[in-house]
This record gives sequence, C-alpha cells and structure tokens, in this order.
Amino acid sequence: MKTKTIKAVILKKMSDWWKSIEDEKLRERVQQGTIVTGGCIPSMLLREQVNDYDVYLRSQDLVKDLAQYYVNRFQVKTKSGIDCAIFVREEPDGRIKIVVKSAGVASEKRSENEYFEGAEDSAGGEYVREVMQDPGAIQDRHDETEAAILEGADKGPAYRPVFLSTNAITLSSKVQIVLRFYGEPDEIHKNYDFVHCTNYWSSWDNQLVLRQPALESILTKELKYVGSKYPLCSLFRIRKFVGRGWTINAGQILKMAMQVHDINLHDPMVLEDQLTGVDVAHFADLIHRLKEKDENGEPRRTIDTAYLVEIIDRMF
Repeated sequence: MKTKTIKAVILKKMSDWWKSIEDEKLRERVQQGTIVTGGCIPSMLLREQVNDYDVYLRSQDLVKDLAQYYVNRFQVKTKSGIDCAIFVREEPDGRIKIVVKSAGVASEKRSENEYFEGAEDSAGGEYVREVMQDPGAIQDRHDETEAAILEGADKGPAYRPVFLSTNAITLSSKVQIVLRFYGEPDEIHKNYDFVHCTNYWSSWDNQLVLRQPALESILTKELKYVGSKYPLCSLFRIRKFVGRGWTINAGQILKMAMQVHDINLHDPMVLEDQLTGVDVAHFADLIHRLKEKDENGEPRRTIDTAYLVEIIDRMF
C-alpha cells in the first residue's frame, strides 16, 4: 500500500472515531493529540489485514481524561445488579491505570463468573481454587479472551468500550487506546520492543513517518529487538509473529533473555506488571492466586519458584 493511501486510511479511521466522542472539548483535544503506531502500519505496507489501530496520546492529562470518559461509559453489573468497581488511578510515577477491583480486567461480553465485584475480595481466590480442582475448567471459563470478545464487538455501536485492562481500552471497530505510555512519538517508542513497529502517524500535522530500520525489518520480515520495559511480554509476542511468517535470530532472543534476567519476577507486583496484556484472562487468574496471603496470613512479598511452577502447570 502506498504511503499516501496509508495516511488516508488512518485519517479516515481516526476521524470516524473522533466523531464518536460526545464530549466536544475532549474530542478537540484528542484530535490534536493522537498518535497511531504499532502493528497497523506494517500490516498496511505488507498489504495484510489490520487487526487493530493502536492509539497513543500526547499528554498525561489527555490520557487521564479520555480513560475516565470511557470508564464512565463502561457499565458492568454482576448478576445481582451490583455495579463493578472500575476507576482511573494516577500512580506516583505518572502512569495512568484503569483499576478493575478483584478481576483486573473487564469486558463487555462476560459470564456471571468472570467478575468478582460485589462480593468479598476473597471470592476471587475461591473462584481460582475451584478452577484449580479441575484444571480443564479454566478453558471453559476463560476462552473469552480479548480476541474472542472482539470477534463479535462490531455488532453494536461503533467505537464503544468493549474491553478494559490496566494498560489499555479496547473499542469496537478495531481501535485500542494505550494508556501505559504517552508523550511525543520518540518518547513512546523508547518503550517499544521490535523496530518494525516504530513507524507512526500524528494527528496534529497529518504526517506519516516511516523509519528506515523499521522498513528494512518489514521488507525482510525479520524481528529486530531494540529493548523494552516489558521483555517478558516480548518473549510471548514472538509466537504471534513467527505464526505470521516472521523470523528471529538467536541474538535477538538472547537480548530479551538478558533483560528478563534483570527483572525480579519473584516480586508479585513486578510479575503482574510484566504480564499485563499477555493472554490477559488466564494471567489474571494466575496473579489472583499469587496475591493470596501466605500460610502466616501475610501478603506475599516474594514468589517461590517451585510454588509458581506448580500453579502454572495446573492452569496451563
């Protein structure tokens, strides 16, 4: 696909999305602060189907206000009619997070057992223990991953929130708003793992920027790892690209392994952060189990490897 065509496609998609934002002042701010980057541009260059459009925002305030806008429009109730506890929180480091009490994620399409809101916090742990008695049940309960949800997402109004997690808001009509990072494109790309995803389009000047290293990677379909704050996530992402015909050499995997080595995955909070966005429904259960109190009734400060391996083997 030609660059001018890619620009036109992205502008049309973003314009359609912007029109759906009912708050006029917020809409105007979003129009001047939208960045589209990630996998959609390589897909268009390769004439492949675009799975979704990853949207980033230029400022923290805009991220916070847009996240609150969609949380306000995302109403999830338990079977008993109790509202789920979903809220936007600013972390000390400036990160904006969506917090879904107990469950960790929220989807428009759900089973009565998918959420634990409206019950005691212990209900989440009880649910996981129940599933672990019959590991096969996890597949029945949690086949409703983000991908499954999106299959039927366009049956309702366009650009409505259908899936909320700590890091992102997924809208129907193939738009995903990433909350984890914000700022200018170069700043955002410091957190990217593979170089082919670093092309971008900016709303304030309607410019499409194609970087030479990214284009070389796309032409050869060879993964080049440039470093990430989430190297564990990058290791999981390899599967997706290899399944699409990409290749990766041992040196790139070694770079990921070296970065993983520097992360304390025995800290439950670090592990949760590293797993966010990866097979989210399954890992939400894993994190729930790990956050249960230890045998002395105290919060777990570290994770014993043997204990973690046992849980993983039961759940996957």
